[in-house]
Amino acid sequence: MISEDSHNLTGSEKRFSGVGVSPGIALAHAFVRSNFFIEPDKYIIDDSAKDDEISRLENSIEETKKQIELLKNQVREATSGEGEENIFDAHLLVLEDKVVLDEVRRDVLEDNLNIEYAFYKTMSRYIDALRKINDGYLRERVIDIEDVMRRVLRNLSLGEKAERSARNAHVLVVPELTPSDTAQMDHSLVKGFATEIGSYTSHAAIIARSLGLPAVVGIYRFCRQVHTGDQLLIDGYNGVVVINPSTETLSEYELLKKEKDKVSKELEKIIDKDAETKDGRSITLSANIEFAYESDLAKNNGAKGVGLFRTEFFYMNASGAPDEEEQFRTYSEVSNRVKPNSVIIRTLDIGGDKLLENSVEAELNPFLGWRGIRVSLCRPEMFKTQLRAVLRAASSARIGIMFPMISTLDELKRAKELLNEAENELMHEGVVYERPAEIGAMIEVPSAALIADQLAKEVDFFSVGTNDLVQYTMAVDRINERVSDLYQPLNPAVVRLLKETVNAGHAAGIWVGVCGEMASDLYFTPLLIGLGFDELSVGAPRVPAIKYAIRSLDYNVCQSMAADALSDISPDEILSRCKKIAFDSYPELIG
Repeated sequence: MISEDSHNLTGSEKRFSGVGVSPGIALAHAFVRSNFFIEPDKYIIDDSAKDDEISRLENSIEETKKQIELLKNQVREATSGEGEENIFDAHLLVLEDKVVLDEVRRDVLEDNLNIEYAFYKTMSRYIDALRKINDGYLRERVIDIEDVMRRVLRNLSLGEKAERSARNAHVLVVPELTPSDTAQMDHSLVKGFATEIGSYTSHAAIIARSLGLPAVVGIYRFCRQVHTGDQLLIDGYNGVVVINPSTETLSEYELLKKEKDKVSKELEKIIDKDAETKDGRSITLSANIEFAYESDLAKNNGAKGVGLFRTEFFYMNASGAPDEEEQFRTYSEVSNRVKPNSVIIRTLDIGGDKLLENSVEAELNPFLGWRGIRVSLCRPEMFKTQLRAVLRAASSARIGIMFPMISTLDELKRAKELLNEAENELMHEGVVYERPAEIGAMIEVPSAALIADQLAKEVDFFSVGTNDLVQYTMAVDRINERVSDLYQPLNPAVVRLLKETVNAGHAAGIWVGVCGEMASDLYFTPLLIGLGFDELSVGAPRVPAIKYAIRSLDYNVCQSMAADALSDISPDEILSRCKKIAFDSYPELIG
């Protein structure tokens, strides 16, 4: 049975939908906890107290470092050393940021602010800047910085404040979870968790998956709907949470649990197998990563290298752009971890107005403004620093590079020219380097798709960023509720642009992949395979399921369906045909 105390159910059943970020099913009593944060008091200190205040900060930071190292060890032991503990390396970097700490000290020394408020003020400024970024992956990093800030402030207040905790097995319900919260859970008691805020890429979600804790996040105003003691069922597969489930629901989930356990065993069997359709069409299945530690998860899940290594987090450091050595070490670490497979590094892809170190006024429409390759070309020295690091790392491993947000042929040519300049600099300096194994362009805007035949002559591959391509093609912001219904990945206009990109790439003899969210959707897999894509790059945890789907498909069937999708049919009809093939080919993965 799912739970031994299912006979204790009370009240009527209520269902809620969110995002399933860690698979599994759990049933236990709810424990509702608030993570309400109180802003520290602001007051003026005497000149004589300044040195003591700064010493308090230094002591608090050292204590915080010790606590974080302890957390790393706890996670390492709990996850059998699979690398998830390295999540906390980013936390340690925050504590070592000289620019941040100097700013805090300046507030104390020049403005006589108390150390708690000075630290809070500085950290909040960087947190607010991150929240404004139009990139979901970077916005997720806010929770990590908040985690560090709160821990330092607790230590400044003479140690960790004891929080109310449950003494029995429970499902944790909380507005938002930090990585520290997740790592410090008593896993003998916590059977899963549900939050109002979060996403699949959050560090709390990553840790939950590594620990095998079922989790659902993004449940709107959930905390006010559930009470401590309510029976709570967590469906991490489908993103469903049920308060006080009925007997019928329990029976339904008992069957689902048995089915999913069986599927999980089947997915484990194909980890080391190739992603190849039943009729012999081979697909390269890679992983999208953001941090070095994720490369281990990608490799362990059977990915054939890294198809997208995001580098934006480097540039969110308060001190501005990272130096060459820092980038070189990270690129080398990732590439060495995934050997003999390759790593494709995407150069900086962020709006320039949101770079923390610059003072450019916010743009009225950042989606159509200074972002992606446009920033890099306007800051050639910063760009070449990244290119030099890539070239150096490529000397000891197979590394590719791709340029984001390409909209014109001139942009691509200029990016390649700067790559050549960086190469020449290293050669003249006598520094060991190697030309990237492959150079690619991201296809994210309609203009790039429409001139893909020209772009293909300049690169070794295309990688389609479907998230932006859909938004730009349909002229819609998918997070805008008023027009979200127009965000249609299967709109015939989008499908035609995808096919034109594939055709142009293949005509030029280069491979074409997808690294956007469409690649991770099991319903879209038949269409992408049928359109002729050579590579799919997905989040590391999604690799086994997508591989299973590919191995269950018939390429000829997918081709026929894709041909129909290019004709005069609606997005709903395309989706219907995709779903039919998915259900016919791998029903055990659906629902």
